[in-house]
Amino acid sequence: MTPTTTREPSRQPAIEALLADGTPTREQVDAFIAEHTFPLVEGAQVTFMYRGEASAVSLQHWIYGLESSKQFTRIKGTDVWYIVFTMRRESRVEYKFLVEHGDRRELVRDPFNDQLAHDPFGANSVCHTDRYAVPDWSLPDPEARPGVIEERIVASEAFGETRRFQVYLPARYRTTRRYPLLVAHDGSDYLRFSSLKTVLDNLIHRLEIPPMIVALSDPSDRLVEYAHDERHDRHIATEIVPAMTSLYSIVDAPGARGLVGASFGAVAALSTATRYPGVFGRLFLQSGSFAFTDIGTSKRGPLFEPVVDFVNAFRDDPVKPAERVAMCCGIYESLIYENRSMVPVLQSTGAEVRFFEARDSHNWENWRDRMREGLSWLFPGPLWMIYE
Repeated sequence: MTPTTTREPSRQPAIEALLADGTPTREQVDAFIAEHTFPLVEGAQVTFMYRGEASAVSLQHWIYGLESSKQFTRIKGTDVWYIVFTMRRESRVEYKFLVEHGDRRELVRDPFNDQLAHDPFGANSVCHTDRYAVPDWSLPDPEARPGVIEERIVASEAFGETRRFQVYLPARYRTTRRYPLLVAHDGSDYLRFSSLKTVLDNLIHRLEIPPMIVALSDPSDRLVEYAHDERHDRHIATEIVPAMTSLYSIVDAPGARGLVGASFGAVAALSTATRYPGVFGRLFLQSGSFAFTDIGTSKRGPLFEPVVDFVNAFRDDPVKPAERVAMCCGIYESLIYENRSMVPVLQSTGAEVRFFEARDSHNWENWRDRMREGLSWLFPGPLWMIYE
């Protein structure tokens, strides 16, 4: 028997019904806005609206591969603007509106939408299409015992200065037992923008990962230190790890030590693991900025030159960085090609590699949403030990 595929019937966007009989009255437009929430998600079609006097309004989104600016249409006789935008189901998209007043232009968040995503540069409005939901394990759970965050200082010979970092200790930490160690690049940003403490509390509570200790490291000059900088790699492997081992009860085995990083932080994690083979047995590389060239020169600019040199050399002569490597990337990112290309290179080293994608872009909530899948595979808790 030939299998059949059931297609969902296409829907007419509600805005088209409003406009079907010509120009709606201001009262009809007011009623339409009052009756709906925006962005208005109808299957794969999303209607965005803006109200206010302007010479033009555009949708600015972060979906690589599409025109980044989409023009709104003004409803005649009103100060209301709209656009119907098609997005795949299960998508999560951050966006702003570009509002023009003659020669003056400003990027603003969607005034009809209170869903925001924060990052080190501010905040964006967020649109969730059908079948996407914020993971419940990323939200506070009153039944999950909370871990604690401690401040620590280490004298760094690598950088010739004192460095501060934070440490996550799981609930009911005991010196009589030993714990896996995870070192997180951009640790403060993971805490602020990816809800890392809440995620750890919940995944430990649910037995999906074991109770673990996390060193939350932050750079002084991120784009320099994370670009295959020998000082950074030495700091992590020969200063942070020994300091954590002396301060806390940690399992002394590569399989119980891991690195996680996103974007440039993923480059730093891979760089550290390859410079110090055998120290880390687990890597979690999120949307790595793995710029490389097969021919010609890179077009990503001078900041990426050390990264391109490192990744080109790694691809030419790959070294096994860890026993297990988890990778993830959003399919709406410009880096999706580079991340997909790194999978077979890493596999060629003998590492066990798991790569997963999502309909999202280069942002902290995308990286938050991938935490459960990555951490539970790298450090499976009792739940996974039973059912795998």
